Amino acid sequence: MSDQAGGRGAGGQRNSGESTEGVRLQKVLAQAGFGSRRKCEELIAYGHVEVDGRLVTELGSRVDPTKAQITVDGMRVSLDDSQVVVALNKPLGVVSAMSDPQGRPTLEEFVADRPERLFHVGRLDYDSQGLIFLTNDGELANRLSHPKYKIPKTYVVTVEGELYPRRQKALLEGVELEDGVAKADRIKLIQTNGEQSIAEIQIHDGRNRIVRRMFDAIDCPVIELVRTKYGPIKLGELKSGRTRVLGNVEVGSLMNAVGL
Repeated sequence: MSDQAGGRGAGGQRNSGESTEGVRLQKVLAQAGFGSRRKCEELIAYGHVEVDGRLVTELGSRVDPTKAQITVDGMRVSLDDSQVVVALNKPLGVVSAMSDPQGRPTLEEFVADRPERLFHVGRLDYDSQGLIFLTNDGELANRLSHPKYKIPKTYVVTVEGELYPRRQKALLEGVELEDGVAKADRIKLIQTNGEQSIAEIQIHDGRNRIVRRMFDAIDCPVIELVRTKYGPIKLGELKSGRTRVLGNVEVGSLMNAVGL
């Protein structure tokens, strides 16, 4: 159904009860990245969309994108174009900071051409690589980093030794570290040759060098560590040292994960 058909009745008269204020809901959803206008009309018509906590199925509905809180299947839709989240594939040998008194490479150089003042979300070790976020939304950054929200993070690690079942079980049940017990949410062995093993591990613990310390505790020191996923966002094909700006749907999924 077209925009015109969705907003007018017979004879071209505007449907009674339809506000002329704001922007059509299907247009807002399309601009936010939920697909074509027709696809967004279907989402509305089949009851997938709520505005300010109220289910909306009328295609003529209009909203104020600056004020409305819109969700699709319970996922918050980010409508604030001034809010920016940048995904970076952090290379080895880069400090997870915007400046460094020792003069080492920092995250700043990868976003130096952006006009926003960006904060980094959490950290990755100097000798680790992979997905890290930078954003100008301080509240989102704080929540993504705060242990209260238990945001899962996934890593692919290469370690010394064989990661046999007993060692995997120890990581899942919890290993004792100097600052308390640390547990993996899940772990999957990818391959091993007896001398080295490659595994995928998911944790929500954000303590300093936590993954490396967990593997040290089971006598499998980490050789290489790459963060491949942070919450619902995957590193994907993003090459080392490259950045990309997250779309509104992706930002909305991060907001949803931390209750914004």
